[in-house]
Amino acid sequence: MTAVAIRPEKLQDNIAAALGGRVLQITVALDEVTVVVAAADYLDAMRVLRDAEGCRFEQLIDLCGVDYSAYADAVNEGARYGVVSHLLSVSLNQRVRVKVFCPDDDFPVVASVSDLWNSANWYEREAFDLFGIVFDGHNDLRRILTDYGFIGHPFRKDFPLSGHVEMRYDAEQRRVVYEPVSIEPREITPRIIREDKYGGLH
Repeated sequence: MTAVAIRPEKLQDNIAAALGGRVLQITVALDEVTVVVAAADYLDAMRVLRDAEGCRFEQLIDLCGVDYSAYADAVNEGARYGVVSHLLSVSLNQRVRVKVFCPDDDFPVVASVSDLWNSANWYEREAFDLFGIVFDGHNDLRRILTDYGFIGHPFRKDFPLSGHVEMRYDAEQRRVVYEPVSIEPREITPRIIREDKYGGLH
């Protein structure tokens, strides 16, 4: 029998009580609880969320990196890189979103939670590959989506849309070769056509 979900405000209180001083911010919006913790407290806070009686988040169902520079068309004043995790308690029928920000924009690092939840393994590798976020303690932190010779991290806001290099198979050399990007960057402005009687409307 599935447990009856508690109100988000009650879950917010339970999480705040369990984490204590580790909480930087905790909010409820759209019936979802979001808690922000410092990088120094991240691993410990995640362990508490997994084990504490009123939390018991047995599953990590998602983890991703975020580049907060120019986030939501605004200039960000805080740390550039963050990690957002979504935890699920099957036994208590509740969810929470956890945010942590990397203290150093030039070398973004947070602790790995792959020892707490096995599911974090590939999620953290993806965030490392696409954003360059290093997960300290991860036992196999290497690229997972891009090619082994890929340069840079393609989900960073300053990464060029055309990339830095292009690759193709060379039949004469019988191998994949890398070359400078041959696409000329250009900005396309869509043309808007307005008709007075479009679709039969007057």
